[in-house]
Amino acid sequence: MSDHKNIKKLFEMLFKPHPWHGIPTGDSVPDLLNAYIEIVPTDTVKYEIDKKSGHLKLDRPQKYSNLCPTLYGFIPQTYCGKNVGDYCAEQTGYQGIVGDGDPLDVCVLAERPISHGDILLKVIPIGGLRMIDGNQADDKIVAVLRDDALYGQWREISACPQSLIDRLRHYFLTYKEMPVTPRPRVEITHIYSRAGAIAVIEASIKDYKEEFGDPDRRLDELCAMVTQTKAEV
Repeated sequence: MSDHKNIKKLFEMLFKPHPWHGIPTGDSVPDLLNAYIEIVPTDTVKYEIDKKSGHLKLDRPQKYSNLCPTLYGFIPQTYCGKNVGDYCAEQTGYQGIVGDGDPLDVCVLAERPISHGDILLKVIPIGGLRMIDGNQADDKIVAVLRDDALYGQWREISACPQSLIDRLRHYFLTYKEMPVTPRPRVEITHIYSRAGAIAVIEASIKDYKEEFGDPDRRLDELCAMVTQTKAEV
């Protein structure tokens, strides 16, 4: 047991966790979550996580003047797969909906400007946008920064002014548009409550475990492998 603790401590000291796979979903899921931020409202290019390396990479320059109205990123150790797709299909009545194969997106409301991405925040989910891109569920959870002076007390998306919801809708319905390349149909079918957001978050956590295994067991499995290798040598 002491070997396991020492190996865990050593790995935590020497290696930076992968933002998607190495950071836990949150301290008190689903009430308090970690959010990894890729884009801030002043970014004129789109950044996203490189899934293999965990580094933040440039996806593409924005073709038009669209700027994301909130901090934007994803919730670690989530995955939009079968369970997220099935839940979206159940809520919309659409057939053939699948998850988009990415971590669950999150929009974070914060009063103070945050100048760059590649950071972690503690956030509280308050609702979400049910977005469908082609036949893929591409939900956008809306959350508030914990202890934020302006937004931190909000617990339901109904507290948001309609103008903010409209900005989010417009951004996500248009930010992928290209001058000549036709795109699959993109629509936002619902603006849902905190309860709806929790259902999507829980489905995405289940999808993640089914796709990548239980993250809580990884270090123990790694320690066991290292210990076994040490004994064999």
